[in-house]
Amino acid sequence: MSNRARGRVAVLQVVPALDAGGAERSTIDIARALSAAGYRALVASRGGRLEGELRDAGGELVRMPLETKLPMKILANARTLTKLVRVEHVAVIHARSRAPAWSALIAARRSGTPFVTTYHGIYNARTPLKRWYNSVMVRGDAVIANSEWTAEHIRSAYRVRPKILSVIHRGIDFAVFEPAKIDSGEVRALRGQWHADDNTNVVLLPGRLTRWKGQLVLIEALARLQQKGRLKNIRAVFIGDAQGRNEYVREIEGAIARHKLTDMVILAGHFGAMPTAYTAADIVVSASTDPEAFGRVPPEAAAMGKPVIATDHGGARETVLPGVSGLLTRPGDAGALAAAIANLLERPKSDLARMGEAGQGHVRANFSVERMQQETLALYESLVTDIPDLSA
Repeated sequence: MSNRARGRVAVLQVVPALDAGGAERSTIDIARALSAAGYRALVASRGGRLEGELRDAGGELVRMPLETKLPMKILANARTLTKLVRVEHVAVIHARSRAPAWSALIAARRSGTPFVTTYHGIYNARTPLKRWYNSVMVRGDAVIANSEWTAEHIRSAYRVRPKILSVIHRGIDFAVFEPAKIDSGEVRALRGQWHADDNTNVVLLPGRLTRWKGQLVLIEALARLQQKGRLKNIRAVFIGDAQGRNEYVREIEGAIARHKLTDMVILAGHFGAMPTAYTAADIVVSASTDPEAFGRVPPEAAAMGKPVIATDHGGARETVLPGVSGLLTRPGDAGALAAAIANLLERPKSDLARMGEAGQGHVRANFSVERMQQETLALYESLVTDIPDLSA
């Protein structure tokens, strides 16, 4: 079908918000690919700090309060989405989160529109009701798992079997995560903000401030290194939003003070220029205590040529090559994390550079955004048997 014909046919993605996160980034990446292919790229969401990036990608925001879990509001959102699908000639609906997915599923069934979900994370399911609520993510005509690990979780966790289960890894944009494009002056300035001179080893942990991201595990690991006299010339930097978790922030600050790490640990808050942040680091840590379905931090850091320490579960097993591009440690094990940090920092810089190069090669071969975009659009088009020529 010609781009002219496609131009009036839309794909609708639904996501609660457009703030930082893997689902949001994937939404924008796919909107960019859809727009380039001649489709309209609609995104139903309450919006957020990434709205400008969505516009730049050629996407169109349809502002809706899709975060609600209240049944009556889910039904009201479903009515709004059904009307949107019919008016805007939506060919495929793609949901990326559970609450919006219920509204989107209802709209898809009412309008006869193919329904796709992406399983971006692993959801807790302690009760039968919660398992049923989570199951909306496998009720689509096609389900995208963002890693092989996620696909296996879907197979083992649900009796409902998706008609199509496709593994499409989260993609890294190597036009953005490209070391050659980083301004060395900006890197020096950022290290200066972190009070890190040329002899300081910066250990970076990116991720929103929530317990399962493992900030407290890293603090405990640093405390163990300090007790053994191995905590020299280290600056630990935590980048990420608290997103209202003020009690947890106070717990982090208390742990830092209790272990006398105040001069060594920085809570840097949100930082938008992550390629610069990775470049300013010497080692990048992903200390998640729960499995990351994919986990952006290890492959992004590897793309910037940095050795990675990650926990040995979830998607990290696919993005980190143990002993080659980084190290894997037991989840929640502060002693193992301390040993891994010491292991890397005691190696020659040339060893760390080789690990970074190996990581770059691995992620560039397997986790490009172009690959994710191509495979996702191919999946959409496989579901649509008859898109009318609307150019007339």
